[in-house]
Amino acid sequence: MLHTALRNRSNTPLLVKGEDVTQQVNAELNKMEIFVEKVRNGQYCGYSGKSITDVVNIGVGGSNLGPQMVTEALKHISRDKIKSHYISNVDGTQIAEVLRPLDPERVLFIVSSKSFSTIETMTNAKTARQWMSSAAFDDKSIDNQFVAVTAKPEKAMADGFSENRIFKIWDWVGGRFSLWSAIGLPIALDLGFDKFIELLEGAHEMDQHFKTAPLEQNAPVIMALVALWNTTFLGCQSQAILPYDQTLHMLSAYLQQAEMESNGKSVSWNGEAIDYPTVASIWGGVGINGQHAFYQYLHQSKNIIPADFIGTVESATKVRGHHTPLMANFFAQTQALMTGVDEAQVRKDLKAKGRQADFINNLAPHKVHEGNRPTNTILLKKLDTWTLGSLIAMYEHKIFVQGILLQICSFDQWGVELGKGLAVKIQNELHHGELNTHHDSSTQHLIEYYQKYKQAKSS
Repeated sequence: MLHTALRNRSNTPLLVKGEDVTQQVNAELNKMEIFVEKVRNGQYCGYSGKSITDVVNIGVGGSNLGPQMVTEALKHISRDKIKSHYISNVDGTQIAEVLRPLDPERVLFIVSSKSFSTIETMTNAKTARQWMSSAAFDDKSIDNQFVAVTAKPEKAMADGFSENRIFKIWDWVGGRFSLWSAIGLPIALDLGFDKFIELLEGAHEMDQHFKTAPLEQNAPVIMALVALWNTTFLGCQSQAILPYDQTLHMLSAYLQQAEMESNGKSVSWNGEAIDYPTVASIWGGVGINGQHAFYQYLHQSKNIIPADFIGTVESATKVRGHHTPLMANFFAQTQALMTGVDEAQVRKDLKAKGRQADFINNLAPHKVHEGNRPTNTILLKKLDTWTLGSLIAMYEHKIFVQGILLQICSFDQWGVELGKGLAVKIQNELHHGELNTHHDSSTQHLIEYYQKYKQAKSS
């Protein structure tokens, strides 16, 4: 994958099949800039002539998680000139809740799909169009309020999108590494195109660090080696992502896809089954909330969970008296996970509090913390567009290095494709009320139950 070409701010030529993709990327960025400025300046309007106030991104996976994570993280600099919303789940509850408060005269929809055939995305796009048509009483007049981002522009045009409303990505862009492309259009619309460029510049700076820094000082390489040691050699089966910054509340979900979809493999480059663990399962949440939920597990369970702690010296939103206790917890938790506390210290502390011997004997074993729990501490000066771009790129390069060390392909996703293919067949069965007898007995009985209940409700 050549996602680094999407943020090549040095503009050095990069040839793919004899074509300089840097020029292609810059041409698409110019198209994005013109469009973003028109929307944000009120020159690009809805069907009634009113300016756009809300953008709804319809996509799933990399076409959703990246842009949503970034716009959520950078809300403090967005100024809400254009408000961004996201629809990814084909469950009708989400699209109903997102659309309910919006004014159809002022909404712009971005239909993001690399293949422009993803069932969930196409289903949601169809529903959004029906919602708009019912408000405008004219299906054609709403065309302007739908734009597409895809690697298959011919499919978008077949669906009625004119060429000037289609933004291009390329086959060499992996979905989970695509926020730097036109998939990032909602980011640019929300923050402004200049801020989107700052995001690219921060990522490009990390690209240069990864390319030139000595291995012993190379942040992505060090993180990949630590992850390899923890997972493959020490047998740690999961890793926690713990941002102590509310703006990064979606980071763990974003990294779940980036890392687990990339390196959750069991076959080597040459097609042979491997006999060692690859990537850990990624999970986590905002630090302070986690302390009152799952940190007990991190500190004292028999399973060792490596964790990345991410904090900022300067708060994104300055509220007097809040950032100091937040960061005190940040430093305290990593210290406690590292050093723990032995039984002798527990007994000494309890005795100093005047506790009796029987009480100490009963309680002491429960308060012992073994420590030696591995953590990475990432301390940012502040969370802005440049820093966030650099942080995301660092994890991307870590994932790449892990794939090289593990000798697996980080850029396919056949597990995802298997489920999607089966879903298409089952959807046809459910739609026609039929049942394929080639299903395994468990799946067949579940579908039978579903169909019988649906039929009984409709009769």
